[in-house]
Amino acid sequence: MTHVFFSQDDPRAITPRDLEILHEQLGRPARSAIGVAARCACGNPTVVMTAPRLDDGSPFPTLYYLSHPAAVAAMSELEATQVMVELSAVLEADAEVAAAYRRAHEHYLADRAAFGDPPEIRGISAGGMPTRVKCLHALLAHSLAAGPGVNPVGDLALARGRWSPDRCECRTPGPFVA
Repeated sequence: MTHVFFSQDDPRAITPRDLEILHEQLGRPARSAIGVAARCACGNPTVVMTAPRLDDGSPFPTLYYLSHPAAVAAMSELEATQVMVELSAVLEADAEVAAAYRRAHEHYLADRAAFGDPPEIRGISAGGMPTRVKCLHALLAHSLAAGPGVNPVGDLALARGRWSPDRCECRTPGPFVA
């Protein structure tokens, strides 16, 4: 089931074709999808937005979910090579980065609250925010959804990874590819 939050002309509106591509990307149907927060250069979903309460009633804190297989693989590679430890050290050592990361946490919570605010997840964002680096996938998803400069750790992960949102690596061509 999808929920309609965006008008059809809003780039975040999720289409039946987006749902097909998300199914292919994830290997399962997207759960409680409410929008597409970021798209590949070809137009395919890169970050899907998920309702804060799933259709089965479960609370779900991850508003921004990284779906693009090449982006997921790039973040998995970084996690496997201990980049989370390095970024955690940056977070501990740099007060400005830590303050920006706390602001990113607040930004995430405000974004999610626009779609619902289940009490079970109140104050919980994603990726370890606001005090640690737990999941680069979630942090990159937030960076891609919010844009550069909002989530410093997600931005650093994007800069360190081999994947770029400016280059299509989709198996299924998107709507902007001839």
